[in-house]
Amino acid sequence: MRRPDPGIIRNGKPDPTVTGVAGLVGFGRFLWGLGVDRDLHVTFDRLKSGTGVIYPMGTQLRLLTDAFAVGETRVFGIEGLAADPLFTYLAGGVVPSIDTLYDDVDRFDDAALGALEDRVAEHGLVRVPNLRGPFAHFDIDTSVLPIFGEHEGAVPGPNPRYPGRPSFHPMLARIAETGTIVGAQLRRGDTGFGEADVPTMRRWVRRAMNKLRKGTSLCVRIDSAGDCAEVMHALHEDQAFYVIKAKTTADLLGAASWATNWKTVDVDADKLPIRQVTDLDFSRTSWRNKGVKPRVVAVRSIARHGKQMTSMDGSEWTLQVFLTNRLDEDADDVAWDYDKRAGIEPLIAECKGAWGIGHASSYSFAANHAVFLLKMLAHNLLDRYATEQFPDLARWRTPWRRRTLLRVPGRLSRSGRGRKLHLPPGSPLLTPKRE
Repeated sequence: MRRPDPGIIRNGKPDPTVTGVAGLVGFGRFLWGLGVDRDLHVTFDRLKSGTGVIYPMGTQLRLLTDAFAVGETRVFGIEGLAADPLFTYLAGGVVPSIDTLYDDVDRFDDAALGALEDRVAEHGLVRVPNLRGPFAHFDIDTSVLPIFGEHEGAVPGPNPRYPGRPSFHPMLARIAETGTIVGAQLRRGDTGFGEADVPTMRRWVRRAMNKLRKGTSLCVRIDSAGDCAEVMHALHEDQAFYVIKAKTTADLLGAASWATNWKTVDVDADKLPIRQVTDLDFSRTSWRNKGVKPRVVAVRSIARHGKQMTSMDGSEWTLQVFLTNRLDEDADDVAWDYDKRAGIEPLIAECKGAWGIGHASSYSFAANHAVFLLKMLAHNLLDRYATEQFPDLARWRTPWRRRTLLRVPGRLSRSGRGRKLHLPPGSPLLTPKRE
């Protein structure tokens, strides 16, 4: 096997019909069929009204959706895509300047941000009515987005990697069974999760519960930030189940150390216990003041996870404690159910890496919030496109979906009054699933 000398290949004439994002045609056709284009115009054109409008708001949002779907993470990345003939054609024939786009995303008010977040959830919840089983799992988590620059709302807060660095602190929710975003909010960097987030959480939870089929309940899973009386009271009042990791405070650790009714659920090769569970008779003053009485499930294990503890017999364990209102289930099943919440971490990592939710190009917080929500909308739309049209790609991550479905080479030709897209042989775009 010998590689040829690339010097013998001569450059031909530039071909203005060659595109690197041929998959946007099928993607756009799918979104058009869903009514996404029309919905964006009806909902957001009010932000930019007047007879002299050249670039309506709905058109601008679709252009940004396409740009984020193919991998751009900042608004000024549009300048690179403007050289692509297909992207320009789908944009309406002319790609607006990035100054115009920056001005447009800065037009978002609170009502428009709320409507855009509703669109994110609408497409994220589309498969929820088909879920079967006792529970659909609703995971809530927050993350830190370090910001290198001066931006409105980017202030120092909890930041383990860059202490003291200004940041945003977004809150996200997913349905574990579908892997889709069903709640998204960009927040200031000094914002934590707690009582102030209860109204937002309740709105997200109720919205998801309205999509469930009969016989399926919603189970909300939150890390130790959810160990808050107001959070548990709100979820129980809305008739949602929850499993929350408890804060391992000194009084809780003491209660676990004094417990004697441990049940062994796993042993080692010598038949010695390596995992035990029990229900603790424990309550915090803040819970009692709010009328909250969660079931307290403790899990101690030889494996190194959780808080280290020493039992009354002198043996060393690591401890995890969970709070739940699932009263009739086995304690070990509740604990294992919470462990599956870990799936939200790679999803957030994908949102950071593949979608660039930490890339903020505007000073305005509202503009950055709008771009953040547009990226989450593009995430759910691409997921829906891959799942419904190409079922074999349903479990693929975003980078591979883009490479296979969107960032595909092609040639756009014109014949008479129509246009044709020529794709490479064997491309999966030639044989999408037909309904």
